Amino acid sequence: MYQVVNISDRVRIPPEVFGMKLTDAVAQIVRDRYERRMDHEIGMVLAIWNAKAHGDGVVIPGDGAAHFDVTFDALVFKPQINQIIEAEVSELVEFGAFLGLGPLEGLVHLSQIANDYLTYNKKIPAFVGKESKKSLKKGDIVAAKISTVSIKGASTDSKIGLTMRPEGLGKIEWIDVQARKKAAGKDEPAKEAKEKKEKVDKRQKRGE
Repeated sequence: MYQVVNISDRVRIPPEVFGMKLTDAVAQIVRDRYERRMDHEIGMVLAIWNAKAHGDGVVIPGDGAAHFDVTFDALVFKPQINQIIEAEVSELVEFGAFLGLGPLEGLVHLSQIANDYLTYNKKIPAFVGKESKKSLKKGDIVAAKISTVSIKGASTDSKIGLTMRPEGLGKIEWIDVQARKKAAGKDEPAKEAKEKKEKVDKRQKRGE
């Protein structure tokens, strides 16, 4: 989800920053252009460093600025479909739960929270399962899978859809209960076999 990428671009150095060191001017310009912006290919750019200009630059007649080819390293955040994440519930609304995913938020629609019919209790507030009685509220830690990603030009327009319904996902407490039940189910046949063996051994001792 987080990764470091190397980016190449051409930037315009305006006359008003000619008094700065070239490396400082380039760093300022690429940060203004890229940081906290969304890019469809690389995701959200969080930080930029190691900005360098290459060559002598080009001056375009009538412009007055210098144009340089530059490279720089960037820390980016790009959610991937089918990626499993662990996150905190940041907000509940009647149609689902928002999860905090680093610099962005993702939505788990009501239908994707659990394999149960859920109702929204405004007083708590929380989602509560009709049969399982499972509850989900703000601040809960959950495991979810990214199902859809739509990256737009602004973070507010970008959408991330998630699901918690597959086995092994959901609120951490739910997963722990599932794991214990599964382990207990595996142990049951072994327990029955052991009890049968003990009964046979007792009969054999009595000569039956």
